[in-house]
Amino acid sequence: MNAPQTVRILAMMEAASVTGPAKNLISFCRWLRTAEGARTGLSIAIATFDRNARAYESDGFAGVARAAGIDTHVIRERYRFDPGVIAQLRELIAKEQPDIIQTHNNKSHLLVKLLPDLHAHRQWFAFHHGEVYIDFKQKVYNQIDRVSLRSADRVVSVCAAFAGRLIAYGVKPERLRFLHNAAMPVAPTAPDQRARLREQLGIGSDAAVILSIGRLSREKGHADLLRALGTLRSVARPWTLVLVGTGPEREALEKRARALGIGERVRFVGFHADVSPFYGIADLFVLPSHSEGSANVLLEAMMAGVPIVATRAGGNPEIVVDEETGLLAGVAEPTALANAVARLLEDRALASRFVAGARARATREFSLDRYRQRLASYYAEVFPRVQHSAMPLSST
Repeated sequence: MNAPQTVRILAMMEAASVTGPAKNLISFCRWLRTAEGARTGLSIAIATFDRNARAYESDGFAGVARAAGIDTHVIRERYRFDPGVIAQLRELIAKEQPDIIQTHNNKSHLLVKLLPDLHAHRQWFAFHHGEVYIDFKQKVYNQIDRVSLRSADRVVSVCAAFAGRLIAYGVKPERLRFLHNAAMPVAPTAPDQRARLREQLGIGSDAAVILSIGRLSREKGHADLLRALGTLRSVARPWTLVLVGTGPEREALEKRARALGIGERVRFVGFHADVSPFYGIADLFVLPSHSEGSANVLLEAMMAGVPIVATRAGGNPEIVVDEETGLLAGVAEPTALANAVARLLEDRALASRFVAGARARATREFSLDRYRQRLASYYAEVFPRVQHSAMPLSST
């Protein structure tokens, strides 16, 4: 059998570090270099922007991508809206001659929108990873997407919950596609490592560990979680909340925990690149977000075998099936959150049933193979020569 004709993709992503979307892109590019991935006929080069000359550091996005053997280009910029990037981008596109230009962030969406010659006679895939409303600057960026995304040939969003908003932006429904993040295996934690971590955190052997991982910012809803736990004084087991992450709300959350009388039960452990040991000590994982797309931490908790309580924000109900693989509470409803937490802390049989269902669902619906084949199928819609599996794909 002859090898398929190559379909060339130039993926533009603004990322200094290996964020969740960056991790997914690098993983997909690595797969394309395997025998199975090569059969798709897809080839991806990455372009990123750099203002601080850190792009190629070992832990930087471009550095990690290049170390993985991916063709990676850095577009230098002197400041946020440096017009000098336009000439560099045009030169890169002339060199790469991509069949598809793929954008992942506000800046690259806007550049391709404002410079239609960049995607003339090409397909434009815009990836929509969600929106954040933490400050005025981010709200401006959201408005940029409102203007830009309607012009893309495909808009690939991380969850179906965003469909209404994107259609309101002017994106034609027939151009929308959805692609949840993949559930990556979580390294198991050895018993002695779990014991050491509990000791380091000052958590007694009889205490249940409630875990939450994420940026400490308002839209993540940690204040609701603290209010919920402030009412939990009658559950059968003592508990300790472990918050992994950093962000602008840390000081305010620390003050709130003390004001609620639970300061001694909360551990703020900061940012950790490897969070797998924390899943290893967790009795319960809680995601109290006000807004969410496709939460990697939910998928990680499912794979790690940790019972889940989450809000019904964004794509969370597309991942966690209420009363089957975890419990869902209303957004910004601390009482409902508290009831769900108490229920799973007290009913271990129910928690175990949810864990089994969650792991099965993550393996079945959110596997890396399913992610790869679904994405390849989207490329095949516009370039039928792209090869992809005929495996049935649900709309999840």
